[in-house]
Amino acid sequence: QVLREHVLQKGSNITEERLRFDFSHGQKMTAEETQAVESLVNEKIDMSLPVSCQEMLLEKARELGAIGVFGDKYGEIVKVYTIGDDTTGIFSRELCGGPHVKNTSEIGKFKITKEEAVSAGVRRIKATVE
Repeated sequence: QVLREHVLQKGSNITEERLRFDFSHGQKMTAEETQAVESLVNEKIDMSLPVSCQEMLLEKARELGAIGVFGDKYGEIVKVYTIGDDTTGIFSRELCGGPHVKNTSEIGKFKITKEEAVSAGVRRIKATVE
C-alpha cells in the first residue's frame, strides 16, 4: 500500500523478537515511506484484527486472491492465513507455513530499525516489536 504494486515479498525470517523482510523495490525507502509503513502496520495491530488459517487446494487459494510469493514450490494443499474477516474487512491473505498469532493485538508496537539493499532490486527491512 505504501510502495505500490511492484513490491513483492522475496523472503522473510521472523521470530518473537524481530523481523527480517526482503521485498522487491529499486530504491532506498524515504523517511516518509518508512514512517508510513510503520504507521500502517501499527494501525492494523491496534485494530485487533483476527488472524485465521485454512487449508485448501492451491487453485482455490489463488481464486480467493491469496498471495504466494515463492514461485511454484507449493503442494496441492496449502495453508492460507487471512488477516481480517467479513466484519473488519480482509487486510491480507497469503500462502504461508505459519504458525501465527490469533489476533493482531498480540503483536505489540512495530518499529523498523534498519532498511538496506540486499541485491539489485531487492531491499530488506529489519524491525522489532515492543
